[in-house]
Amino acid sequence: MPLIRPFAALRPVPEHAADVIAPPYDVLNSAEARLRAHGRPWSFLHISKAEIDLAEDIDPYDAAVYAKSAENLANMIDQRILMREQKDCYYVYRLIMDGHSQTGLVAVASVAAYDKNRVRKHEFTRPAKEDDRVRQIEALNAQTGPVLLAYRSQPDIDAILENVTKAEPLVDVTADDGVQHSFWVIDEEATIRKLTEGFDAMKAIYIADGHHRSAAASRVAKVKAGDGNQNSDYFLSVIYPHKQMKILDYNRIINDLNGLSRDDFINAIEASFVITAEDAAVKPGASGEFGMYLEGQWYRLKISPSLIPDDPVRRLDVSLLATHLIEPVLGILDPRTDARIDFVGGIRGLEELERRIDSGEMAVAFSLFPTSMEALMAVADANEVMPPKSTWFEPKLADGLVSHVLD
Repeated sequence: MPLIRPFAALRPVPEHAADVIAPPYDVLNSAEARLRAHGRPWSFLHISKAEIDLAEDIDPYDAAVYAKSAENLANMIDQRILMREQKDCYYVYRLIMDGHSQTGLVAVASVAAYDKNRVRKHEFTRPAKEDDRVRQIEALNAQTGPVLLAYRSQPDIDAILENVTKAEPLVDVTADDGVQHSFWVIDEEATIRKLTEGFDAMKAIYIADGHHRSAAASRVAKVKAGDGNQNSDYFLSVIYPHKQMKILDYNRIINDLNGLSRDDFINAIEASFVITAEDAAVKPGASGEFGMYLEGQWYRLKISPSLIPDDPVRRLDVSLLATHLIEPVLGILDPRTDARIDFVGGIRGLEELERRIDSGEMAVAFSLFPTSMEALMAVADANEVMPPKSTWFEPKLADGLVSHVLD
């Protein structure tokens, strides 16, 4: 099996693309989804978050939710809001946010390659979230949330994608969050062949976001094995060159100082960090540097270089902060389960850190330098996993712009 292949996408007819596209299913809760979909009957949230069309107190994992999702998808196809491509194609998907642009390939990636770690991972998955995606795929007989992948930038592949974007896009929509989504179809056989062969020559591609979706696709493929349907052997993906991808900081806030006074806390962290008081919010400019907001004052923390190991996981900034401050000083050993710690994506800005501390809700905040794509790929190549909440990718792929039907 090739690493990737073209497919016949299920996508909005161009005139309804703006009505359909929606934020990814996992960035909104049910209440937020109800508000976003209000007055928008063709929003893909009616498929990805179908509980919004049922009683407000329904469990989002109730069987009725998956059934409603399938009903809504069938209705959007019947009403010709969504259409199926007539042949297998590749697609180009460009995202533009605040002047940042990234241009990637929409394809389906091999489950067999995923199972053999040629599609490389860097996170653990949670069974409950995997189960949810399995039930959604089985109810719809389709994968509706693309997995965000990266490939090591290659000039020939990058050039093909850029060349496609010289034509007018089939879809060009700016969502309500200001992100521009542009979409082209690649149906020329020679170009399809070049792309398939180019990716098949790659040693690996990398999951950036979508570990639960890809794991669920692998589980569904195993159930469907032997039924003669190759579509289930692949999962929906958008693959960007790694140099174009943007990772934002993923910051930490903690609700107490573990019983320490301010002065004792500062003294404790001076064992590993050089601390400098600053007059303005600290946005770290390099790896190994951190901002800290405590009692209305910003500080810049720089870790001693001798404490930075060669190990690809332990040298990550999120690991350094955990190993030398959050664990030994604040006593938080498991950020997955300890309620004393919370995480704030960089898209919210440093003002959100200040707000959470100044309100008295939390005690101390830390701003981090974003994890790099090179660091992410190094972890995946070592067959290791990152600490939780290590990466925040922006801009986000839209749900509904492209889906993969498994029939």
